[in-house]
Amino acid sequence: MRFSTNLLLATACAMRALAVPTPVPAENDFLQPENMLETRATGGKVSNAAIQVNSINNLDGVLVDYYKQYNGDGSTAHGWPPKSSWLSFQDMFNVNKWIMQQSCNQFGFVSDSAAEISSIYNAIQSVAAATLVDHRFILAVMLQESGGCVRAPTTNGGVINPGLMQSHNGPGTCWKKSSTGAVTVTNPCPASTITQMISDGAAGTPSGDGLAQTLNQARTNDVSAFYRAARIYNSGSVDASGDLGKGYATHCYASDIANRLTGWVQAPKRCTLDG
Repeated sequence: MRFSTNLLLATACAMRALAVPTPVPAENDFLQPENMLETRATGGKVSNAAIQVNSINNLDGVLVDYYKQYNGDGSTAHGWPPKSSWLSFQDMFNVNKWIMQQSCNQFGFVSDSAAEISSIYNAIQSVAAATLVDHRFILAVMLQESGGCVRAPTTNGGVINPGLMQSHNGPGTCWKKSSTGAVTVTNPCPASTITQMISDGAAGTPSGDGLAQTLNQARTNDVSAFYRAARIYNSGSVDASGDLGKGYATHCYASDIANRLTGWVQAPKRCTLDG
């Protein structure tokens, strides 16, 4: 589903480069036209009881900032982190707030305001409750896709990917380009639009899948469902081998998500899967 460019949302890596002397490789998480998903219904909800999250707990998890490359199928048997090693939502949101505060700078747009960041927080909570998708997973994918820039540009590599979650042709966006090429951004970005952008990415759109659908497609009952779902969200599928570092699009994507969930914020990225 992801159609990423080096310009669009190497944000987490770019922001890390400001804080860490070690250069961080640019991310090519966008604009991969081979990664289109089939059209599916909007309003998705996680149906697998083993991975549903039926209550919101902001203080679950632990906090350590590091990056470890994960390889293989997303299972703990292959060394991928269990949910018990994930950050709490509250910690994860707070330590990544500085990324959200700066993520629009690369585009020359007004930075996220405190009110807009608060709206992101509330939107993730409400959409998580509606979709039964773990709120930490939504936050991790949002950071991966846009760094939390509420005015993130829309990309188009055959499919339009707008907003905070770079959704599959969703209606939510505070960035628009006219037929003449003139770009306008909405400031402030309304809370309702922020919620729509998060919903587009988590619940899906009329044009394609969100995280709820990709979790359902993961077809596993353990934590690997989240890492598989992240890979599907990025590329449209998991490689036939089951290896989340193989196939289309960003090979480090699932590893990146696993690291975001376990505390990666400023530590140098050490993933060689994309060369």
